[in-house]
Amino acid sequence: MPVNAIREDYRFPAKDVEANFHGNRVVYVGWDHHMMFCAPVAFPLPPDMPFSALVGEVLPNAYGMHPDFPQIDWDKVEWKLNGKPFTPDMDASLDANGVKHKSALRMRTPGLEGIGGSGS
Repeated sequence: MPVNAIREDYRFPAKDVEANFHGNRVVYVGWDHHMMFCAPVAFPLPPDMPFSALVGEVLPNAYGMHPDFPQIDWDKVEWKLNGKPFTPDMDASLDANGVKHKSALRMRTPGLEGIGGSGS
């Protein structure tokens, strides 16, 4: 979200640039219709990480406690990258998939709508 300063002389270099994350990129991942997680989770991830590692190693640590998580059919997940429909190449890196610093990934899991269909 852009922020406008009240004073014109309030200028400083941004502290959240990719260069400050030790070779990683901040990637936000949200799971639609699962408000047990009220906001996307921010991960510092290496650009050369395969998308399959995000799915198989990173996401289980963040979302694995949800009872819907083990039921996810990863072949049917609908992805969005920065608000646009996206089909990831699971074998390619995050970078090759177009996932840049501060990208937002959303996943929708058809048929799984939270605990008892409640969206939570």
